Amino acid sequence: MIVLNFAHINVQKQLSGTMENLLEEKYFNNTVQDYAIAVAIILGGMLMLRMFRNYLLKRLKAWAEKTETTIDDYIIVGVERFGLPILNYALFYWGIHYLTLSDRISRIVTVVTSAVIVFFVVRIILTVIRKALETYVLRQENGETKLKQITGIMIVINITVWTLGAVFLFDNLGYNVTAIITGLGIGGIAIALAAQNILGDLFNYFVIFFDRPFEVGDFIVVEDKKGTVEYIGIKTTRLKSLSGEQVVISNSNLTNSRLHNFKRMEQRRIVFQIGVVYGTPLEKLKEIPGIITKILEDEPITTPDRVHFASYGDFSLNFEIVFFVQSADYTQYMDIHQDINFRIYEAFEQRGIEFAFPTQTIHLAKQN
Repeated sequence: MIVLNFAHINVQKQLSGTMENLLEEKYFNNTVQDYAIAVAIILGGMLMLRMFRNYLLKRLKAWAEKTETTIDDYIIVGVERFGLPILNYALFYWGIHYLTLSDRISRIVTVVTSAVIVFFVVRIILTVIRKALETYVLRQENGETKLKQITGIMIVINITVWTLGAVFLFDNLGYNVTAIITGLGIGGIAIALAAQNILGDLFNYFVIFFDRPFEVGDFIVVEDKKGTVEYIGIKTTRLKSLSGEQVVISNSNLTNSRLHNFKRMEQRRIVFQIGVVYGTPLEKLKEIPGIITKILEDEPITTPDRVHFASYGDFSLNFEIVFFVQSADYTQYMDIHQDINFRIYEAFEQRGIEFAFPTQTIHLAKQN
């Protein structure tokens, strides 16, 4: 038994010595033990992050959905979309840097790390900008339908932010960014001169988006063109005209023109005239303003302003009527105006008041 125990102890010592020798073996300036620790850091950290995502983060997400505010939802989504990938790369970076790296490998790791940092910073900035724009748009009337307009703005913002991120990356990698910026500046001036009309329309698109002189669905009149706004693009805006065809107008023309937006109109002011024949008795002439005013008062969403015997025409005695319709809907306004015309005609017919029409009286003198 004693001999067996000594043999067992010797085997353990030999195995332990072999293991120690194996762990002390060096490959590329690092021992096997160093490689094992680096792998353990990476895999162990990833395992912990996976457990955090599958258990704790899911519970936090379920809790955030029950709250009234949306800030906690944004934070949890941000942790899931950006925090976890950044931590995964941080674990990889930590594990790699536990090892002794050659100058070339260290340079590659530095370049990759810089690129990863710039990538995630740019993504976070763009996400914050997009969420801010979406919040701004959703607070407006018909915000859901206006979300499509953000796409055009985000294209420009994406190009700008990614360009700045690339310049920052090259600067951190030791390149001469001044020469690059100078070249971009000269090229930008040349492009701006060659495409100044396009850039003008682009900037006016920003003006339309933030100043909101009109929106999709508004009925507008620009010079001799009129129609309903169907689409607002980076360069042009498209209208659906009353006759059915599509009218395409550049954004610069829209912002530089006098534009009438009828959808913003809260009420309509209507002025029209009627004429009665000469020879109408004075008593009936004095009744006409009261008759028409009563008709206007009886109409819904209609406010009378004035009714006057305005002028003596060539063949008629002219009355001018002014009233307001408290609606921007053109069809509703025309229905009300039509009803008023019918009722005026009916009232005049009942009282024997005749409407005038163009006439001429020719007097012939008898010659002796």
